Amino acid sequence: MTDRTDARRVIRVACRGAWALPEGKGLLDGDARVRTLRRVLVTYPGVRYILPDRIGLHAGAEDRLLETLSTLLTRQHWLVETVSVE
Repeated sequence: MTDRTDARRVIRVACRGAWALPEGKGLLDGDARVRTLRRVLVTYPGVRYILPDRIGLHAGAEDRLLETLSTLLTRQHWLVETVSVE
């Protein structure tokens, strides 16, 4: 049986405006605000990688970390349109 925390290891992000894919670079954009957000995200111990449209987490990432990151991303109204946890 698979543990619930192992099944959810990705946070998908849909960006707004100029950051939206496919033309925009999403979470990998060079904008100073996006770079700062990336620097904050990588400080969380469960974060494995950041791609333009998703954040990968370690398999054992706790639900609390997923909630924290989702809340943080959702509050970035200038960048993020939707956040979903998989």
